[in-house]
Amino acid sequence: MSGHSKWATTKRQKAVVDAKKAAVFTKIANIISIAARKGGDPDTNFSLRMAIDKARAVNMPKENIERSIKRGTGELGGNQLEELIYEGIGPAKSQFIIKSVTDNKNRSAAAIRHLFSEHGGSLGSVMWNFEQKGIVRIENSKAGGKNLENLELELIENGADDIKTEEEGITIYTKMEDLQKIKNFLDSKDISTESAEIEYVAKEEIDLEGEEKEKAEKFIEELDEDEEVSDYYHNISNI
Repeated sequence: MSGHSKWATTKRQKAVVDAKKAAVFTKIANIISIAARKGGDPDTNFSLRMAIDKARAVNMPKENIERSIKRGTGELGGNQLEELIYEGIGPAKSQFIIKSVTDNKNRSAAAIRHLFSEHGGSLGSVMWNFEQKGIVRIENSKAGGKNLENLELELIENGADDIKTEEEGITIYTKMEDLQKIKNFLDSKDISTESAEIEYVAKEEIDLEGEEKEKAEKFIEELDEDEEVSDYYHNISNI
């Protein structure tokens, strides 16, 4: 997923109006529950720690976070959540990988299939054009006045493969296994991160213009509004 699109997703989540806040909370609660399956202690479970950070960034209440952790560890019972991954062709032959967290696999599959179809696309194999990377984003306002260029060598020593300066902030790319090391290094320097996640990054991207771009943006908007869609990645460079 290109840096700009992910920055935009985060910005939308933070600025979400009250009418949509419940949907954002549901998405993040599901992410926390899935992460908590590996253990309910964020000090020893890096994925859970990152999910909780995401929840705090959108001012999710503490009790919601705690309830989501307990659901993931099995303390609350109820239907078990599972994470599913869908691949498909979106508007204008764009490529999407979609993560869904659901307690009903059949319902989720039908909903995602319908969403693709409604926007002129279909489910289909696109994973060949994506690779997984660890990606850390630092908003300009969160750099704490530190010049990351001066830290570039240390970042590389801690596993950074690439460092890109963008309009919204700095994006650090790393191998999946080095993500936690990079995050811990930044924490040691008191540099607050906007996000630190394993993402699917497109090897080859496309640009969309005019009506095609509008159709893709509408598709993305509906993905954002779907409570069971926990994340998505695409190969559109200018959204």
